[in-house]
Amino acid sequence: MSTPSSLRMVPARVLDVGGGTGVHAEWLVKDGYDVTLVDPVPRHVEAASAVCPAVVGDARELPESDDAFDVVQLFGPLYHLPDPADRRRALAEASRVAKPGGLIAAAAINRYASLFEHVTYAHLHAERIHDSVSKILETAVYDGARGFTLSYFHRAEELVAELVASGLEDVRVFGIEGPAWSLVKAAEQQPGDGPTEDLIASALAAARLAEPYPELLSASSHLLAVGKVAAGIDS
Repeated sequence: MSTPSSLRMVPARVLDVGGGTGVHAEWLVKDGYDVTLVDPVPRHVEAASAVCPAVVGDARELPESDDAFDVVQLFGPLYHLPDPADRRRALAEASRVAKPGGLIAAAAINRYASLFEHVTYAHLHAERIHDSVSKILETAVYDGARGFTLSYFHRAEELVAELVASGLEDVRVFGIEGPAWSLVKAAEQQPGDGPTEDLIASALAAARLAEPYPELLSASSHLLAVGKVAAGIDS
């Protein structure tokens, strides 16, 4: 017997801001979500169009109407916007297009990620790398001179503060990889078969165990903050 149309679940609408070629949108679509993607790079949008509706746009001025989405995810814009005013605009735009009570999920690169990562490559002691990482720790900004793009690196408490300042409620922050990710990455760099299944399982267990303890967030490579848009007041 088919489900009456009035009882069918309407999929949540998700706006994937800075979604690139659709790497995150693809699995959301497969799980039944109604996804729209926005990215500033035309060739990314062209590729993502094979996954979901996709348009060229800027996180600071979204080409979407007010109160249109149940979830807005920014899995890149905040760390590609080193100017705090630009990050505020991106978060304000995400809140504008989200429904009252909707969720905003924003990713950030951890301030200390480059220090941990370059230890795993065993070249942090090299003068050029050492000076570059030292500057990131001091200024929170990478200038994009070599390898990676211009980027901003957050501390966990700073990321929470930015979401709260934008008016979001019930903000929580998670360490995406957890405190043992660098051990797995170091094992990948060594000769041989790479990290064992037991090491990967242990790293996942460490990530889950660390979630209630904010002081362990600084050991993760990336951070994910989730907040709720304030619900409207009925007249």
